[in-house]
Order: sequence, then C-alpha cells, then structure tokens
Amino acid sequence: MKTRSWATVLTAVALMSSLASAQASVLLYKQNFESPVGYVNNGNDVSIQSVNSLYPNQPPGFVFSQQFTVETLRVGGNAYGVGYQDPQAKAGNYVLGMLSSVQDDLLGLAFDVGSFKFLNFQSDLSSIDVDCCGGPFVQAGAVPSARISLYDNPTGAAGLGSGTPLDSVDVTGVAGANKLTFNWTNHIVGLNAANSTNGKVIMRIDLLTGGYAALDNFAIAASNVSGELPPTGVPEPGSAALVLLGLGAATAVRRRLARRP
Repeated sequence: MKTRSWATVLTAVALMSSLASAQASVLLYKQNFESPVGYVNNGNDVSIQSVNSLYPNQPPGFVFSQQFTVETLRVGGNAYGVGYQDPQAKAGNYVLGMLSSVQDDLLGLAFDVGSFKFLNFQSDLSSIDVDCCGGPFVQAGAVPSARISLYDNPTGAAGLGSGTPLDSVDVTGVAGANKLTFNWTNHIVGLNAANSTNGKVIMRIDLLTGGYAALDNFAIAASNVSGELPPTGVPEPGSAALVLLGLGAATAVRRRLARRP
C-alpha cells in the first residue's frame, strides 16, 4: 500500500510538473474596451465617466483604479465634424484616453501573479486629441510615451501603487498625422515581479509625454519569461488561480519529498 501511495504521489508530481511546463504563461486579463456599460457621450465622442463605471466586472470582480479623468473615446462618431479616424483598423468602437499635461492621469490594475516571475503587458498606443474639455492638448508632431510601472501590493487591494516599486518600463509611440487620426504602435513589456511579497502586484499606467494619447487592446499575463503572452483568448474565470494553485501544490509535494530521508 505504501508503495502504491508513493507511486500515486510521484505520478501527481509528474502531472503537475507537466502542467507547470505547459503553463509557461497564464492570461490574467484581456480588454479591448468594446463593451462599455451606460456610455454617456458629451457630444464630442468623449465620456468622462470613470473607467470602472463603464467596464464593471469585466471579468467578474475586476476593478480599475484611476487618478483624474481617464476618458473613453467613441470612434467614428462626430468628433471634429467627421469622427475619429482609424486607418489601421485597431481601435474598434471605443478606446481609452489619457492626459500627460494639465492633469497627470493614472490608471491602476491589481493582479496576483502567484509564483511567476513576470507580469507581461501588451497594449496599443496612439497620439490623439479631444474636441472638448479644454483641448487641444497635442502639439503638432508630439510623440506619446508612457511609463508602465509595477508595485508590490501584499494586501491585494485595488489602487494606483503605494507599495515598494518593483520595476518600470517606458514605451514610446509615434506622432499622429493630425489630431483626429489614430497612428497605433504595439508594445509588449515584461515587468519583473520576482521580489513581490506574495505575488500580489499593481500595474500602473502613466502617460509621460505627448499631451494626450489613446490606449487600447490590453492583454496581461503572468509568466516566467519576460514579454511572453499565451495564445490569445478570453481567460476563463478562476482559470489562472487554478493553475497557480496547481503549481503551488506541485512545489509543496516536491519539497516534502526532498525532506524525506
């Protein structure tokens, strides 16, 4: 019986190790901002409603944090008399907009990467302006840049990052042809989470230059490889947590075996 028992344990370890190998990265979050709830257009294809109120529980339990008015822009409406133009066809119907000047808009997203080493973030960035709200904010030829930062967050609470800084990466886009036409660049950054207290972290987005810019098409993954993303798709609720629990269990079993005389 004892032999069978240990054989069962070893089989479980092998299966879990296989799972760990297969799950080199886990998709934690994906958002293209196409499904705002209760969007209110101010007449210029801009909403100043909070991101969290427009995208509540997408997926269930997910919470945005923000500083100042991170706007949601409607594409193809009547901004500037013709609507925002998207020749690259990346924006869809809605995008987020942030200021780098006048106000320092910030967006925060909290995650649990478990024992993975990196939080990897992919997004599209474009210069754009708003036809309201004190604009224009973008000077001709202005280039948008943003800082993506990672903070330790032992409590797991939503926020903008008040814990120990873990890592940051700056990304730079290109100038737009004009104030109403998107010119997207795609960026993938790997943020080192290895020194987090318990895997719980906050990622913060801060537009640094450009006056104003748009962000869209987020994909966020936990991984042991910097910049690696799993195959695209919407993460199933709890799938990441289940994988992390499985990896943790495998590690615990291996440690018990190692201590056995």
